[in-house]
Amino acid sequence: MPSFDAVSELNSHEVANAVDQANRELGQRFDFKDTGARFELKDFIVTLQAQVDFQLKQMLEILKLRLSKRGIDLGCLEIKEPSTTLSSAQQEVVLRHGIDADTGRKITRLVKDSKLKVQASIQGDKVRVSGKQRDELQAAIALLRGAKLEVPLQFTNFRD
Repeated sequence: MPSFDAVSELNSHEVANAVDQANRELGQRFDFKDTGARFELKDFIVTLQAQVDFQLKQMLEILKLRLSKRGIDLGCLEIKEPSTTLSSAQQEVVLRHGIDADTGRKITRLVKDSKLKVQASIQGDKVRVSGKQRDELQAAIALLRGAKLEVPLQFTNFRD
Protein backbone atom coordinates (compact mmCIF):
# COMPACT_ATOMS: atom_id res chain seq x y z
CA MET A 1 0.00 0.00 0.00
CA PRO A 2 1.55 3.37 -1.01
CA SER A 3 2.37 5.78 1.81
CA PHE A 4 4.45 8.80 2.79
CA ASP A 5 5.52 10.52 6.00
CA ALA A 6 4.85 14.16 6.82
CA VAL A 7 7.70 15.40 9.04
CA SER A 8 9.15 18.66 10.28
CA GLU A 9 12.92 18.26 10.38
CA LEU A 10 15.89 20.59 10.46
CA ASN A 11 19.35 19.82 9.15
CA SER A 12 21.54 20.51 12.19
CA HIS A 13 24.63 20.93 10.02
CA GLU A 14 22.96 23.67 7.96
CA VAL A 15 21.77 25.40 11.16
CA ALA A 16 25.32 25.37 12.56
CA ASN A 17 26.68 26.74 9.27
CA ALA A 18 24.10 29.55 9.26
CA VAL A 19 24.96 30.54 12.84
CA ASP A 20 28.69 30.50 12.01
CA GLN A 21 28.09 32.71 8.97
CA ALA A 22 26.05 35.13 11.10
CA ASN A 23 28.89 35.30 13.65
CA ARG A 24 31.38 36.03 10.87
CA GLU A 25 29.15 38.81 9.55
CA LEU A 26 29.02 40.36 13.03
CA GLY A 27 32.82 40.41 13.07
CA GLN A 28 32.90 42.19 9.70
CA ARG A 29 30.31 44.86 10.40
CA PHE A 30 31.56 48.23 11.59
CA ASP A 31 28.61 48.87 13.93
CA PHE A 32 29.31 45.62 15.81
CA LYS A 33 33.10 46.00 16.17
CA ASP A 34 34.32 45.48 19.77
CA THR A 35 30.79 45.23 21.17
CA GLY A 36 30.99 41.57 22.20
CA ALA A 37 27.86 40.72 20.21
CA ARG A 38 27.62 37.05 19.27
CA PHE A 39 25.37 34.13 18.42
CA GLU A 40 25.55 30.85 20.35
CA LEU A 41 23.93 27.61 19.21
CA LYS A 42 23.08 24.83 21.64
CA ASP A 43 20.49 22.08 21.01
CA PHE A 44 18.53 24.03 18.36
CA ILE A 45 18.41 27.12 20.58
CA VAL A 46 20.24 30.18 19.28
CA THR A 47 21.14 32.76 21.93
CA LEU A 48 21.74 36.31 20.75
CA GLN A 49 23.94 38.40 23.04
CA ALA A 50 24.61 42.11 22.59
CA GLN A 51 24.99 45.32 24.57
CA VAL A 52 21.62 46.92 23.80
CA ASP A 53 18.17 45.90 22.62
CA PHE A 54 18.54 47.70 19.29
CA GLN A 55 21.49 45.49 18.35
CA LEU A 56 19.42 42.37 19.06
CA LYS A 57 16.90 43.42 16.43
CA GLN A 58 19.67 43.84 13.87
CA MET A 59 21.19 40.50 14.85
CA LEU A 60 17.83 38.78 14.49
CA GLU A 61 17.55 40.04 10.91
CA ILE A 62 21.07 38.79 10.17
CA LEU A 63 20.18 35.37 11.59
CA LYS A 64 16.96 35.16 9.57
CA LEU A 65 18.82 36.06 6.38
CA ARG A 66 21.52 33.45 6.97
CA LEU A 67 19.01 30.71 7.86
CA SER A 68 16.89 31.38 4.79
CA LYS A 69 19.95 31.37 2.52
CA ARG A 70 20.88 27.93 3.90
CA GLY A 71 17.42 26.58 3.00
CA ILE A 72 15.88 26.57 6.47
CA ASP A 73 12.23 27.61 6.63
CA LEU A 74 11.71 30.61 8.93
CA GLY A 75 8.37 29.17 10.04
CA CYS A 76 10.23 26.99 12.51
CA LEU A 77 11.56 29.99 14.46
CA GLU A 78 10.07 30.71 17.85
CA ILE A 79 11.41 34.09 18.94
CA LYS A 80 11.38 34.72 22.69
CA GLU A 81 11.18 38.13 24.33
CA PRO A 82 14.55 39.84 24.87
CA SER A 83 15.84 40.23 28.42
CA THR A 84 17.91 43.34 29.07
CA THR A 85 20.07 44.38 32.00
CA LEU A 86 22.13 47.53 32.45
CA SER A 87 25.18 46.08 30.72
CA SER A 88 23.82 43.53 28.25
CA ALA A 89 20.84 42.26 26.30
CA GLN A 90 20.02 38.66 25.50
CA GLN A 91 17.40 36.91 23.40
CA GLU A 92 16.66 33.28 22.60
CA VAL A 93 15.44 31.92 19.29
CA VAL A 94 14.15 28.34 19.45
CA LEU A 95 14.28 26.30 16.25
CA ARG A 96 11.28 23.99 16.43
CA HIS A 97 11.53 20.60 14.79
CA GLY A 98 9.33 17.55 14.96
CA ILE A 99 5.56 17.45 14.89
CA ASP A 100 3.99 17.77 18.33
CA ALA A 101 0.79 15.97 19.31
CA ASP A 102 -1.55 18.94 18.67
CA THR A 103 -0.17 19.60 15.20
CA GLY A 104 -0.31 15.87 14.44
CA ARG A 105 -4.00 15.81 15.38
CA LYS A 106 -4.64 18.87 13.18
CA ILE A 107 -2.94 17.17 10.23
CA THR A 108 -4.90 13.93 10.67
CA ARG A 109 -8.18 15.86 11.07
CA LEU A 110 -7.40 17.90 7.95
CA VAL A 111 -6.72 14.75 5.92
CA LYS A 112 -9.86 13.00 7.20
CA ASP A 113 -12.07 16.03 6.55
CA SER A 114 -10.79 16.35 2.98
CA LYS A 115 -12.79 13.27 1.85
CA LEU A 116 -9.69 11.83 0.18
CA LYS A 117 -9.41 8.05 0.23
CA VAL A 118 -6.33 8.04 2.48
CA GLN A 119 -5.68 7.30 6.14
CA ALA A 120 -3.45 9.36 8.41
CA SER A 121 -1.90 8.11 11.63
CA ILE A 122 0.44 9.74 14.13
CA GLN A 123 3.69 7.83 14.65
CA GLY A 124 5.89 9.63 17.15
CA ASP A 125 6.98 12.95 15.71
CA LYS A 126 5.72 12.24 12.20
CA VAL A 127 2.39 11.57 10.50
CA ARG A 128 2.12 8.63 8.10
CA VAL A 129 -0.44 8.95 5.33
CA SER A 130 -1.34 5.82 3.37
CA GLY A 131 -3.81 5.07 0.62
CA LYS A 132 -4.48 2.74 -2.29
CA GLN A 133 -3.66 5.11 -5.14
CA ARG A 134 -0.67 7.30 -5.76
CA ASP A 135 -2.88 10.13 -7.07
CA GLU A 136 -4.75 10.29 -3.76
CA LEU A 137 -1.45 10.59 -1.88
CA GLN A 138 -0.29 13.37 -4.18
CA ALA A 139 -3.58 15.18 -3.57
CA ALA A 140 -3.00 14.79 0.18
CA ILE A 141 0.49 16.30 -0.18
CA ALA A 142 -0.99 19.25 -2.11
CA LEU A 143 -3.63 19.67 0.60
CA LEU A 144 -1.02 19.71 3.38
CA ARG A 145 1.21 22.14 1.48
CA GLY A 146 -1.71 24.55 1.14
CA ALA A 147 -2.74 24.25 4.80
CA LYS A 148 -1.78 26.99 7.23
CA LEU A 149 0.13 25.07 9.89
CA GLU A 150 2.54 26.57 12.42
CA VAL A 151 5.37 24.18 11.47
CA PRO A 152 6.95 23.73 8.04
CA LEU A 153 6.36 20.25 6.60
CA GLN A 154 8.55 18.01 4.51
CA PHE A 155 7.33 14.84 2.84
CA THR A 156 9.64 11.86 3.06
CA ASN A 157 9.60 8.09 2.65
CA PHE A 158 7.21 8.06 -0.31
CA ARG A 159 6.63 4.40 -1.11
CA ASP A 160 4.72 3.02 -4.04
